[in-house]
Amino acid sequence: MGKKIGILGSGAVGKVLAAGALKHGYDVMIGTRDAGKMAEWLAEFPAGRAGTPKETAKWAELIILATKGSAAEGAIRMCDSEDLAGKTVIDATNPIADTAPDHGVLHYFTTLEESLMERLQQVNTKAHFVKAFNSVGNALMVNPDFGGTRATMFICGNDSGAKAETAELLDRFGWDAEDMGGVEAARAIEPLCMLWCIPGFARNQWNHAFKLVRSVVK
Repeated sequence: MGKKIGILGSGAVGKVLAAGALKHGYDVMIGTRDAGKMAEWLAEFPAGRAGTPKETAKWAELIILATKGSAAEGAIRMCDSEDLAGKTVIDATNPIADTAPDHGVLHYFTTLEESLMERLQQVNTKAHFVKAFNSVGNALMVNPDFGGTRATMFICGNDSGAKAETAELLDRFGWDAEDMGGVEAARAIEPLCMLWCIPGFARNQWNHAFKLVRSVVK
C-alpha cells in the first residue's frame, strides 16, 4: 500500500477524504470515538480500517483533521502529542458557530485576529499543521469536474515540507495548491468557507470552487 493516512473524524468530510485516499492507493484508517458508526463505511470500503483517534495518530504517517470545528481541539488532545510530532496534519476544519447563518453568512467562533488552526498549532506545537480542504464542500473535495479547469486550494502552515506533502496529495485529488504562507494566513483562508457557502444558502448552488488567476506580464 501507499503512505498511511489517518483521518480524525468520521463524519461526511472524513469519509469522503478517506474514500478518496483509498482510491489513490493510500492505506487509510479513520479515527473515531464510536467505532460502531463505521460499520457501513467499512462494508463499502473493506480496504479501510477504523480505530480510536489515539490509535490512528500513532499508526498514520500523515493526518487529516476532518471534525466539526467545535470538536477540533478535542480531537487533537485525544491523540498522544508525541504521536503527532513531526507529522503533517492537514486541517480541513472551519470554526463554524452553532448559530444560524445571517442572510446566508455563517457565524464563526473565532475572530480575524486568530484562526482555529492557530489554536490547534498551540495545542500541539510539534505537529506540522497545514490548512486545506476547508474552502469547498465535501462533494467536490476529491477529483471534482469543473469542465477541464483545475480549481485552487489555498493552503498555509509553518513547515515547508508539510506544505509540499499536502500539495502532492491535493494534486492527486485534482487541485492546484496555492501556498499563502505561515499559520497566520489561516485567518484569511478559513473565512473562504463563509464566501463559498453564500451561493448555496441563497440559490442552492453548491457546485463551485475558487480559482486564482494571474495576469500576463508584458
